[in-house]
Amino acid sequence: MREDRRDTAFRRAQGGRDLALSGRDRLAILAAFALAMGWLEGVLALYLRKLIGLEGTLDMLDARTRELLLGRFAVMTASGEGGHLSPKFLFVEQTREAVTIIVLVAVAFLSAREWRQRAAFFLYTFGIWDLAYYGALWTLLRWPPSWGTLDLLFLIPGPWIAQAWIPMAISLCFISWGTWTVLAAAKPPRRNR
Repeated sequence: MREDRRDTAFRRAQGGRDLALSGRDRLAILAAFALAMGWLEGVLALYLRKLIGLEGTLDMLDARTRELLLGRFAVMTASGEGGHLSPKFLFVEQTREAVTIIVLVAVAFLSAREWRQRAAFFLYTFGIWDLAYYGALWTLLRWPPSWGTLDLLFLIPGPWIAQAWIPMAISLCFISWGTWTVLAAAKPPRRNR
């Protein structure tokens, strides 16, 4: 008879002790990871803004800079006379974003064996990370100043710009669907009588 190999990475340790993690346990561990990662990215954003002199929001950009940002992807305003970020900095920022997604995908991949569960863990973790990031930005920078503030969400493959409430609402949907999917999979199947 073939042994059940589901989640074997979480099942047996030395001495045969069962280390199986429930869906709730995994959600809790991933939440802690995502909260820490979101805070870390918020701190990084603070350091980068101070390092390169970025101030303000997309709402505060002059028309020329906003047009360049939306048209060429490579321009953000910096404080000071005519300060613009270079395409090299854009590339650095795009790689930071790509690495963040890779880390979240890797953690989700290690958290489950089935693709639906992996997708659920990814979206759940992404949602918590994103809300933690906004929480860190608010705590450290008092940003965004309002729910309607324009935000540059991602630079991959080009700029994604929306009011700040939109990614927060999407993150709540990701967390809800991820939680529901993981917990629904853990329920035993119903018996027909």
